[in-house]
Amino acid sequence: MNNHRSMSQRKEVPKCRPFFEMIDLTEDKLPKARLPKQIAPDAVAKTWTVPELCEAYGWPKDLDGGGVIGILAMGGGYQPSDLEAYFKGIGQPMPDIENVVVNGVGNHPNQPPSEDFDPDVEIALDIEVAASAYYVATGKPAKIRIYWTDMDLRSMAPAIQKAAADGCSVLSISWGAPEDAWEWLFWKFGQNVAVQLEAALIRAAALGMTVFAAAGDREANAGEPQKTVNLPAACPHAVACAGTSKTRDKEIVWNNDPGKINGIGTGGGYSSLFFPQSWARGAPVGIGRMVPDVAGNADKNTGYRIYVHGNERLTGGTSAVAPLYAGLFAAFGKRSNGFVNPILWANRDCFQDITEGNNDGWEAAVGPDPCSGLGVLIAHELASLFTVANAPKPYDAPKPYKA
Repeated sequence: MNNHRSMSQRKEVPKCRPFFEMIDLTEDKLPKARLPKQIAPDAVAKTWTVPELCEAYGWPKDLDGGGVIGILAMGGGYQPSDLEAYFKGIGQPMPDIENVVVNGVGNHPNQPPSEDFDPDVEIALDIEVAASAYYVATGKPAKIRIYWTDMDLRSMAPAIQKAAADGCSVLSISWGAPEDAWEWLFWKFGQNVAVQLEAALIRAAALGMTVFAAAGDREANAGEPQKTVNLPAACPHAVACAGTSKTRDKEIVWNNDPGKINGIGTGGGYSSLFFPQSWARGAPVGIGRMVPDVAGNADKNTGYRIYVHGNERLTGGTSAVAPLYAGLFAAFGKRSNGFVNPILWANRDCFQDITEGNNDGWEAAVGPDPCSGLGVLIAHELASLFTVANAPKPYDAPKPYKA
């Protein structure tokens, strides 16, 4: 492992953070219910409802579905009234939601947010995006299980194992932390939590659960002094989800602050903890596993219209990409293929390549790259691949970690 400079500066156990960006969070730091306000027409024209985005990504229709969507929640909560308003607004039924407390307090909305994020926004984003994406593909309400835990990095692996044991077909994770933070736990306490996390993902895959993880929103440095990537996205048995800026006629790598290190934009790069993976054929060679695997719309300026704290809000982040694709894969059936990365990488014609933009560390290029991965899913092509009886199976397993 690399002993990064920032390890010695840490004063307490690092915590997972959600990966989302919201346009008007600074308007009112303390969340409170208010009458819905109308978003400016010019902002609406540049952003998407989930059904609109699914249509643009070629979502399949009338799939059998049946997959249970797991969502990992590491703080915050939701109000049923917000969800009811959201789904009524897009003409969809409410999903069936079950709360599972792994540790912590469970669903606990309307707590004062920190200076830079409100976890209630993350929970609303995850539920609303995943459920509506599933409904577009199936015409049926989604079944969602939310796995509640605290923000300690060590809480993530048990929650993953619980979701897999409960029979979830997919798990969406919009939380994470730079590899440096996970290494710090090893050096401080002798706990190799990164390896424990990957081991939990391997066991989950063996039980048929596919895990989608947000790649992060602080560009190639992930908020650190050096280039790095976030876990769990960098774990080989997670599908790492990066971000794009998608307008009605163009899609590029998401970067709101070009030339600014640790600006707002998609994460991506190479792991210093996990080896390059043999199934990532065609990936540019780097020091470790290349992140991401896939990409999707994440820019808050071309982002998602959700409903939280009594208002329609505009938000984005790689936190939106993980539940979007989790909702699609849950529509493929009760159990997916578990570890799907080798299948995705062996079927590059199921993706729209992103060839323009950068994350202030890595450039987009023709073919896979460390800021947009394989590109954006062509959803109906993947549906044809994963819903047939003879869908290809993973052909090998990656080495679990780099010493």
